[in-house]
Amino acid sequence: MAKFFGNVGFGETVRTAPGVSEDVITEKPYYGDVLRNTRAQEEGDKVNLDLSVGNSISIVADPYANEHFFAMRYLVWHGVRWIISDIQVVSPRLILRLGGIYSGPTPTVAVAAGDDSGD
Repeated sequence: MAKFFGNVGFGETVRTAPGVSEDVITEKPYYGDVLRNTRAQEEGDKVNLDLSVGNSISIVADPYANEHFFAMRYLVWHGVRWIISDIQVVSPRLILRLGGIYSGPTPTVAVAAGDDSGD
């Protein structure tokens, strides 16, 4: 079984003006295991095919992840942000199923996995 270490992006919806809100993203590093490693290209009415994965990654959840798993938006794996399409709570772990490439908001300053200098 392959090991995983990378950032998970959490989104919090914040009101920026009356009737206007946006997701503010925070990344936090996590350890885990790659349970399933697959990929697919989805055909559609586009020139380029959509790349998606069917990977499942089990992370060791800390109290923050357990309390905010509903806010998880993406996981950074092999330098790419992947959409977290499904989360299964299996305490003390969270099993994250990945989907396509994430193209939503990202943190203004990303903290590199393993970088403790921001604490």
